[in-house]
Amino acid sequence: MSDTHAQTVAFVRHTEIPPAPPPPGQTGAVKWMRENLFSGPFNTIMTLLGVYIVYTLVVGIFPWIANGVWGVDNIRECREITQGNGGACFAVIEQRWQQLLFGFEYPSSEYWRPTFAFVLLFVAVAPVLFLNLPRIMLAFTGIYPFLAYFLIWGGTILIPITALLGFVVGYFAFRRLERNSFAAGLFGAVAAALITWWVTGFLVQAAPNFLALPEVASRNMGGFMLNMILGTVCVSLSLPIGIALALGRQSHMPIIKWICVIFIEFIRGVPLITLLFVANVVLAYFFPPETSLDLILRVIIMITMFSSAYIAEVIRGGLAALPRGQYEAADSLGLDYAQATRLIIMPQALKISIPGIVNVAVGLFKDTTLVSVISMFDLVGMIRGPILSSTDWAGVYWELWAFASVLFFVVCYGISQYSQWLERKLQTGHR
Repeated sequence: MSDTHAQTVAFVRHTEIPPAPPPPGQTGAVKWMRENLFSGPFNTIMTLLGVYIVYTLVVGIFPWIANGVWGVDNIRECREITQGNGGACFAVIEQRWQQLLFGFEYPSSEYWRPTFAFVLLFVAVAPVLFLNLPRIMLAFTGIYPFLAYFLIWGGTILIPITALLGFVVGYFAFRRLERNSFAAGLFGAVAAALITWWVTGFLVQAAPNFLALPEVASRNMGGFMLNMILGTVCVSLSLPIGIALALGRQSHMPIIKWICVIFIEFIRGVPLITLLFVANVVLAYFFPPETSLDLILRVIIMITMFSSAYIAEVIRGGLAALPRGQYEAADSLGLDYAQATRLIIMPQALKISIPGIVNVAVGLFKDTTLVSVISMFDLVGMIRGPILSSTDWAGVYWELWAFASVLFFVVCYGISQYSQWLERKLQTGHR
């Protein structure tokens, strides 16, 4: 072929040219920093200011942690070692971590019991938090509250067994009578449970030491364990009570509606610390004179009432956000009030209310530290009381409060992250 003919033939590619890589400034960390940290003069100034603040904090805190002292017996030995280097006295945590977690008077030989109950808590809540787990695990979730009571408080195992038996009998009575009406099922369940507890109570009296663990009085409960007990129990109880109050407030029956309205508005208008004083001093007068109501139980009642009022308002907001067509769709399917609420209305309202419910739960867990004002030695009460008042560790503050902050942060951050994951999974946000 001649050179002239070769120059007149066009060249056609049969494959696509691979795309050229983008400029280095438009990918990776450089692109992210340009878009998020240095996108404008104001953002650039704020970024530099933030870097300066973080640098100042790190420079100030790092020596305090790096030069920390462990393995001494009192603050005087700490001060002798940390002369001039600004180190922390972490030895107080090493010496008193058991009291910070379990309280001052909980028997040290029984620490395995609340620890085991805490581990089982994750197994119990797993099928509730993650719906893809086998539903058979919900049976252990129902058993766990009674098992945890037996492990932490001790006594004969017949007490939690009889309590569980009453709930089981009440559940089957409800399912049997619910076919007639929801109210008949509810009253029948309560009656069946009360009769079961009355009959089986004689069995507990006849064998008080049957498969018993050493009893631990409630006044011996303390430390972070007490915060976990109050937070877990109160959040678990306040959610169904809050749902009932929210539905009652929207009821068309005037008596039920105004009872719920008065309860919610009164509780929301009273500080929690006032209710705790009521639980400590006044609540016992509402029970028969021969009744010795446990202080922890009284505190659980008051904190549950407080949090359920706030959860009721959060759920009421979720109910108000539902379009009217959802209620009309339930009516068109021929569902009664209980079926429509359980199958259509409440699942959607709870999805909308997830952020608010989690906010109340996190706030409630942190508010459990208020029990220290009524002489209950929770984590804060232990720090302010037996530990700081001792001559060995008088003057140690930041180390103990930092330890308490880490514990509460881990729990509250875990709750927050789970709620965000659940929101993404259920797609509660608007697109």
